[in-house]
Amino acid sequence: MANDISKALSAYQAAVSRQVIPSAEKVQPETPAGSFASMVKSAVLQAEEDNKQAEIMSMKAIKGTADMQDVVMAVSNAEVALQTVVAVRDKVVSAYQEIMQMPI
Repeated sequence: MANDISKALSAYQAAVSRQVIPSAEKVQPETPAGSFASMVKSAVLQAEEDNKQAEIMSMKAIKGTADMQDVVMAVSNAEVALQTVVAVRDKVVSAYQEIMQMPI
């Protein structure tokens, strides 16, 4: 049991030593110009950015330099964004299947 704890501790220390550094150029999501494709692209890019922010905050929490409330908010935002993207994807697939079942 003590060996498992030391392995976990060394894994956390290794994770702390690797810092997640956001890329110098941030991809700004396009504003939806009315097309469905641009709206979906914007939602996916925002979900990706929220996920990166959640990872950064999690690493700060492991280091002990982040407020736990900020970490929970970042992770929660990433989760909501991902759930939104998945819900849109499910609706698109459902609509496609419905269209494919229509008689010609």
